[in-house]
Amino acid sequence: MTREQLTDELVDLISAEIAVVDLDIDADTDLLLTGAVDSLGVIRIVDWIEDRLDIDIDPADVVLENFISVAAMVGYLGGRAAVVAS
Repeated sequence: MTREQLTDELVDLISAEIAVVDLDIDADTDLLLTGAVDSLGVIRIVDWIEDRLDIDIDPADVVLENFISVAAMVGYLGGRAAVVAS
């Protein structure tokens, strides 16, 4: 999966199923500051990523800098070998 594909899928998922406020979400939207995603939403996103990419995410990696935006998530996942193609 490419970074672009993952970005698109995450934006769609968050917009359609996870966002708790009506907001236009893109890759750089601050999901937490805007209130678009709450703590349960972050858990749902982590579960989706693990299922979609067939990986395990260490709970210690579920921190603000890795999950503040879709771009941050894709950047974090891109740092993992063979998870996301450039």
